[in-house]
Amino acid sequence: MMKKLILIRHAKAEKDSFGKDFDRPLKYPGIQDARFMADRLKEKAIIPQLIVTSPALRTKTTAEIFADTFHLPDPTTKKSIYEASREAWLKVINGLPDEYDTIAVVGHNPGVAEILRYLTGEGREVHTSTTALVEFDIDNWAEVTGDTGKLVFYSSPKE
Repeated sequence: MMKKLILIRHAKAEKDSFGKDFDRPLKYPGIQDARFMADRLKEKAIIPQLIVTSPALRTKTTAEIFADTFHLPDPTTKKSIYEASREAWLKVINGLPDEYDTIAVVGHNPGVAEILRYLTGEGREVHTSTTALVEFDIDNWAEVTGDTGKLVFYSSPKE
Protein backbone atom coordinates (compact mmCIF):
# COMPACT_ATOMS: atom_id res chain seq x y z
CA MET A 1 0.00 0.00 0.00
CA MET A 2 1.00 3.60 -0.27
CA LYS A 3 0.05 6.76 1.61
CA LYS A 4 0.41 10.17 0.00
CA LEU A 5 0.75 13.36 2.02
CA ILE A 6 0.31 16.74 0.36
CA LEU A 7 1.95 19.44 2.45
CA ILE A 8 0.67 22.94 1.72
CA ARG A 9 1.91 26.18 3.20
CA HIS A 10 -0.83 28.80 3.49
CA ALA A 11 -1.07 31.51 0.84
CA LYS A 12 0.30 35.04 1.28
CA ALA A 13 -1.46 36.85 4.12
CA GLU A 14 -1.70 40.40 5.37
CA LYS A 15 1.29 41.37 7.51
CA ASP A 16 -0.64 42.51 10.55
CA SER A 17 -4.24 42.15 11.56
CA PHE A 18 -4.16 44.59 14.47
CA GLY A 19 -1.77 42.40 16.43
CA LYS A 20 -3.59 39.06 16.15
CA ASP A 21 -1.47 36.66 14.10
CA PHE A 22 -4.24 34.01 14.22
CA ASP A 23 -6.71 36.29 12.41
CA ARG A 24 -4.54 37.46 9.50
CA PRO A 25 -6.56 37.25 6.25
CA LEU A 26 -5.15 36.30 2.86
CA LYS A 27 -4.06 39.08 0.51
CA TYR A 28 -5.70 39.13 -2.93
CA PRO A 29 -2.48 37.80 -4.61
CA GLY A 30 -2.45 35.03 -1.99
CA ILE A 31 -5.96 33.97 -2.99
CA GLN A 32 -4.86 33.92 -6.66
CA ASP A 33 -1.74 31.86 -5.77
CA ALA A 34 -3.77 29.32 -3.80
CA ARG A 35 -6.20 28.89 -6.73
CA PHE A 36 -3.26 28.58 -9.12
CA MET A 37 -1.59 25.88 -7.00
CA ALA A 38 -4.84 23.95 -6.47
CA ASP A 39 -5.34 23.95 -10.26
CA ARG A 40 -1.73 22.83 -10.76
CA LEU A 41 -2.27 19.86 -8.42
CA LYS A 42 -5.49 18.99 -10.24
CA GLU A 43 -3.66 19.11 -13.60
CA LYS A 44 -1.08 16.67 -12.24
CA ALA A 45 -3.86 14.42 -10.83
CA ILE A 46 -2.58 15.00 -7.29
CA ILE A 47 -5.94 15.04 -5.57
CA PRO A 48 -6.51 14.69 -1.84
CA GLN A 49 -9.44 12.77 -0.41
CA LEU A 50 -9.35 14.86 2.75
CA ILE A 51 -7.90 18.24 3.76
CA VAL A 52 -6.76 18.98 7.32
CA THR A 53 -5.79 22.52 8.31
CA SER A 54 -4.67 24.78 11.10
CA PRO A 55 -7.68 26.83 12.29
CA ALA A 56 -5.87 30.16 11.73
CA LEU A 57 -7.76 32.32 9.21
CA ARG A 58 -5.02 32.28 6.54
CA THR A 59 -4.61 28.48 6.57
CA LYS A 60 -8.34 27.82 6.79
CA THR A 61 -9.02 30.11 3.80
CA THR A 62 -6.21 28.45 1.81
CA ALA A 63 -7.60 25.00 2.67
CA GLU A 64 -11.11 26.08 1.62
CA ILE A 65 -9.79 27.22 -1.79
CA PHE A 66 -8.17 23.79 -2.31
CA ALA A 67 -11.30 21.97 -1.07
CA ASP A 68 -13.43 24.01 -3.46
CA THR A 69 -11.15 23.18 -6.42
CA PHE A 70 -11.31 19.44 -5.63
CA HIS A 71 -15.04 19.47 -4.73
CA LEU A 72 -14.26 18.17 -1.24
CA PRO A 73 -16.16 18.73 1.99
CA ASP A 74 -15.03 21.53 4.30
CA PRO A 75 -11.52 20.98 5.63
CA THR A 76 -11.07 19.44 9.08
CA THR A 77 -9.33 21.80 11.51
CA LYS A 78 -6.66 20.68 13.97
CA LYS A 79 -5.56 23.30 16.48
CA SER A 80 -2.21 21.57 17.04
CA ILE A 81 -1.05 22.48 13.49
CA TYR A 82 -0.95 26.18 14.41
CA GLU A 83 2.66 27.01 15.38
CA ALA A 84 3.39 23.26 15.35
CA SER A 85 6.81 21.86 16.17
CA ARG A 86 8.14 18.90 14.19
CA GLU A 87 6.87 16.59 16.95
CA ALA A 88 3.38 18.12 16.82
CA TRP A 89 3.33 17.75 13.03
CA LEU A 90 4.34 14.10 13.29
CA LYS A 91 1.59 13.47 15.84
CA VAL A 92 -0.99 15.02 13.47
CA ILE A 93 0.26 12.90 10.53
CA ASN A 94 0.39 9.70 12.62
CA GLY A 95 -3.21 10.35 13.68
CA LEU A 96 -4.62 10.81 10.16
CA PRO A 97 -7.51 8.44 9.31
CA ASP A 98 -6.24 5.30 7.57
CA GLU A 99 -9.30 5.02 5.31
CA TYR A 100 -7.79 7.87 3.26
CA ASP A 101 -4.66 7.24 1.19
CA THR A 102 -4.13 10.83 0.00
CA ILE A 103 -4.46 13.64 2.53
CA ALA A 104 -3.49 17.31 2.29
CA VAL A 105 -2.38 19.19 5.40
CA VAL A 106 -2.30 23.01 5.30
CA GLY A 107 0.01 24.67 7.79
CA HIS A 108 2.58 27.33 8.58
CA ASN A 109 6.32 27.79 8.37
CA PRO A 110 8.78 26.92 9.80
CA GLY A 111 6.73 23.78 10.55
CA VAL A 112 6.00 22.81 6.93
CA ALA A 113 9.67 23.08 5.93
CA GLU A 114 10.82 21.21 9.06
CA ILE A 115 8.42 18.28 8.65
CA LEU A 116 9.24 18.07 4.91
CA ARG A 117 12.95 17.81 5.74
CA TYR A 118 12.32 15.31 8.55
CA LEU A 119 10.14 13.03 6.42
CA THR A 120 12.19 13.12 3.21
CA GLY A 121 15.69 14.28 4.14
CA GLU A 122 15.28 17.12 1.63
CA GLY A 123 15.67 20.72 2.78
CA ARG A 124 13.62 23.10 0.63
CA GLU A 125 12.54 26.73 0.71
CA VAL A 126 8.84 26.64 1.47
CA HIS A 127 7.33 29.92 0.27
CA THR A 128 3.66 30.78 0.71
CA SER A 129 1.34 28.52 -1.36
CA THR A 130 4.10 25.94 -1.86
CA THR A 131 2.84 22.39 -2.24
CA ALA A 132 4.82 19.17 -1.79
CA LEU A 133 3.71 15.59 -2.35
CA VAL A 134 5.40 13.01 -0.15
CA GLU A 135 4.79 9.30 -0.76
CA PHE A 136 5.20 6.61 1.88
CA ASP A 137 5.45 2.88 1.23
CA ILE A 138 3.27 2.01 4.25
CA ASP A 139 -0.24 0.84 5.13
CA ASN A 140 -1.02 3.10 8.09
CA TRP A 141 -0.37 6.77 8.82
CA ALA A 142 0.93 5.72 12.26
CA GLU A 143 3.98 4.21 10.50
CA VAL A 144 5.18 7.58 9.18
CA THR A 145 8.44 8.68 10.78
CA GLY A 146 11.72 10.37 9.84
CA ASP A 147 13.18 9.59 6.39
CA THR A 148 10.31 7.26 5.45
CA GLY A 149 8.90 9.55 2.76
CA LYS A 150 9.92 10.27 -0.80
CA LEU A 151 9.40 13.77 -2.21
CA VAL A 152 7.78 13.18 -5.61
CA PHE A 153 6.37 16.62 -6.39
CA TYR A 154 7.33 20.08 -5.20
CA SER A 155 6.02 23.36 -6.58
CA SER A 156 5.36 26.97 -5.70
CA PRO A 157 3.68 29.84 -7.56
CA LYS A 158 7.14 31.35 -8.10
CA GLU A 159 8.10 28.53 -10.50
